[in-house]
Amino acid sequence: MSKPLVTIEDLQKRMAQGVPLTSGSESAVRRMWWAALDTLQSDILLPMNLTRGLWLSSPLPALYEPKLLKKFQGWVWAPKDLVNLTNPSIGILPPSQSIAMDIQNDSSDYERLTLLEEDGNDPLLIVITPEIQIALALEGKSDERKLLMRSDPETLSDLLTLLDNRLNTENIEQANNLRNALGEMGQLKTNDDLSKVFWPLLSQRLADIAPSLNIQTLPENIINDHNLNSKNSEISLLEALTHEIRTPLATIRTLIRSLLRKKDLTRVVKDRLKQIDIECTEQIDRFGLIFNAVELERSKPEQTNLALTDLGKMLTMLSPVWSNQLERKGLKLLLDITPDLPKVLSDSEGLELMLTGLIDRNTRGLQTGGELTLKLRPAGQRLKLQILTQIPAENNQDLSDNVSNEEIGPVLSWNPATGNLQLSQAATQRLLKSLGGRLTNRRDSGITIFFPISDLKEIDMLS
Repeated sequence: MSKPLVTIEDLQKRMAQGVPLTSGSESAVRRMWWAALDTLQSDILLPMNLTRGLWLSSPLPALYEPKLLKKFQGWVWAPKDLVNLTNPSIGILPPSQSIAMDIQNDSSDYERLTLLEEDGNDPLLIVITPEIQIALALEGKSDERKLLMRSDPETLSDLLTLLDNRLNTENIEQANNLRNALGEMGQLKTNDDLSKVFWPLLSQRLADIAPSLNIQTLPENIINDHNLNSKNSEISLLEALTHEIRTPLATIRTLIRSLLRKKDLTRVVKDRLKQIDIECTEQIDRFGLIFNAVELERSKPEQTNLALTDLGKMLTMLSPVWSNQLERKGLKLLLDITPDLPKVLSDSEGLELMLTGLIDRNTRGLQTGGELTLKLRPAGQRLKLQILTQIPAENNQDLSDNVSNEEIGPVLSWNPATGNLQLSQAATQRLLKSLGGRLTNRRDSGITIFFPISDLKEIDMLS
């Protein structure tokens, strides 16, 4: 007699053993789930600089950090309608991944398995590395929803046994692959105390998302503290909003890219899906830039981790992406780059997203027939990058970028005439400064950014 099939719900029920009942709402636990994914990846896994690991998730990819995806081996149980789902960008991609992503050449990889009806739709993520092992899931009836986090060796061992049984029934080849991947991990370090780190980090992240309210009358001697708290609340709310906007967009993009791999699509449908994919990517990038500015406003570092950057090469490589973006608006991109320029110190990923944002900002409202020129020149001990707009001679359009803009908080500005929401001038300058650049913005002369030439050599940077 064959053994009954192990379901994803079986794993979640095992994780729930010994966990007290709660009465969380669906919206609350979903918010906790996304915050938990951020906490696990950004606050725990990435700082550890892990070199290998494996992950399993359902019903869609839950691991989204590219640095982890490149090093980890993955398995995803996804609905069978999502044919050839191969893009794990359900979360927030960093600029270098989202801007230059080619739908047909995604380097991230994992094994896709079929999600069954009896598996349910509650999310699950299990991450196993030699240094850390953890499982996250949502579980419970509609009035007893809860976020589960388990890191104790007994529970993780049971989960892996259940997974092995599931794969033995479903796909013996993948069962062997999972066993081999686990074997290559060697001796696993136990992490019983991980919960003592995880839950406080999650609580802090959730607290930052929810602005604090104070209905008491403030004494005169703490007015300044109150103003500071109000500013922090604005930053936290903006941080939460950017996350809430990017997450569903990235999920939509994942589903769109899976549909694009179907061979029976008509040309019209395929073109429309590609349009949706492009729009999602552009908005993910746009809000990603705002998120970076918010993070900078919160932590206020002088500079991020800078490295030798070939700015001329970067502009040349990214120009096809920007050209396509502008062509859809009836605009033209021109490059004017002096050859063989020295390198500068910058953060290539952050700068890539920043430049994309500046190009978008300077072409918003520019009518068909306009041109955008990127001019890179040496200027003493610096490189001078100019972003210049040109309109057709017969067009009297006013391109003054900052006219009528209103500041709305420490990061954003808004143009009531056009409805454009963008980074404020001060936030843009701070963000560029953290990337090694200095911004000057003069009316009718476009944007100019100066980057100091680095006197470091590649060997110095590696030592």
